[in-house]
Amino acid sequence: MSVIKLSVFFFLALLAAARSQVNVMSLGAKGDGQADDTEVIEKAILKHGSVSFPKGTYQISRTIIIPLSESGFTAISGDGTARVVMAGAGPAFFFKGSHEGTAAPATVKSVIWDQERTPMVSGIEIVGAHAEADGIEATGTMQLTLSRVVIRECRHAVHLTIRNRNVLIADCHFYHNRGIGVFLDQVNLHQINVVGSHISYNGGGGIVSRGGEVRNLHIGTCDIEGNHDLEGPPAANVELNSTGGSIAEVAITGCTLQHTSKAPGSANIRILGAGTDPSLERRVGRAHTREGNVTISANVFSDVRTNIELREARGVTITGNTFWEGFEQDLLAENCEHLVISNNNFDRNPRYAVNGFKDAENNGIRLTGCVDSSFTGNIISGVWRQRAAVDVTGGSRLIITSNHILDSDGAGLRLDGVTRSLITQNIIRDDRPTERRSKEPSLKIIQGSENQISGNLLSNPAKEE
Repeated sequence: MSVIKLSVFFFLALLAAARSQVNVMSLGAKGDGQADDTEVIEKAILKHGSVSFPKGTYQISRTIIIPLSESGFTAISGDGTARVVMAGAGPAFFFKGSHEGTAAPATVKSVIWDQERTPMVSGIEIVGAHAEADGIEATGTMQLTLSRVVIRECRHAVHLTIRNRNVLIADCHFYHNRGIGVFLDQVNLHQINVVGSHISYNGGGGIVSRGGEVRNLHIGTCDIEGNHDLEGPPAANVELNSTGGSIAEVAITGCTLQHTSKAPGSANIRILGAGTDPSLERRVGRAHTREGNVTISANVFSDVRTNIELREARGVTITGNTFWEGFEQDLLAENCEHLVISNNNFDRNPRYAVNGFKDAENNGIRLTGCVDSSFTGNIISGVWRQRAAVDVTGGSRLIITSNHILDSDGAGLRLDGVTRSLITQNIIRDDRPTERRSKEPSLKIIQGSENQISGNLLSNPAKEE
């Protein structure tokens, strides 16, 4: 085929694709911000599947439900100049699929590939104009894809419920919503990627997973900040709460997570690993699981009450991150096992003074009841107003080695009731001017046993009680 014929072929293919996508204004939508365009938009999606929104403000008064088995392949798109205003309660767009299988090809019915796969929303803005307005909800979908979408002033921006598989969220802005930015709500969901997005100032949390059965959640290269309500319940920029279910196999990599230290209970990452397995009581003597298998790496954390909070978690790796401005502490871990905390920088950088509250942050590490874990190669500096920079209570079979614990109030490293552990080759010193220097021992040991402690470089002698 000649070059000219190929060019004509591709031109006609592109023209056919453009013609297959219906412009909602051509079907009667006004897009003037005054008329109710709900019915026109709904009919366009159900009849044509692929619809485009030219520049304009489209007001809708109720949820546009998209039953994928009826609408077929569905794409809602714009060039970034279209705004949809949701003036009713519930989601602006609700994708309802029929996928009941897993992500494995053998479990995907032919109707999914023939009619339902990969519903898409791209290039539009959704604004809430009702106290209970949401942006997008999805259930039963396979390969839901959201890109270049702005959602603001809603309750939840993206709400994933019941069951979904292979969700992709990229290059989006979920900003200043009253509830949650991306809400995995008691959902059975494996394979979800949230990448390259801004998720900020959502009062109920940034990316939140509660209950259900969640696996393979990947959060990468996002800016996630300020997702706390000064007057609401404690929230986190990323919350993984296994209560009533299980959440595991998570990677959080290359993100900036920060703000707001003024919100009570605020955290950058909060992992509540106590999940539910009725058979566990009989097998291991406790009624709940410890969910985890989470990797947290190469992120920047700052300006919250607690930068990372872990409770009843297992298999969490925290490595290569930068921390500062943990106003209560940088890292809190309670009743966890198989933690790897390595090569992080926990700093008090003098160039940061937040909102006039200079040096109000305390920072510091607290590990309570943690077992079979390692804390190695970290730099901890400038922990103030804490009884210890690294405070370890009740742990067993721990490795605490090759850390720098520097220039902090209280003890450098405090071990209370720690047993069968290795504490070696740490630099634990306070070399500030004499008037600022801590009078506490660099290494303080209370009621420990079967520990090997050697090769530590101290500025104040160790003390055992």
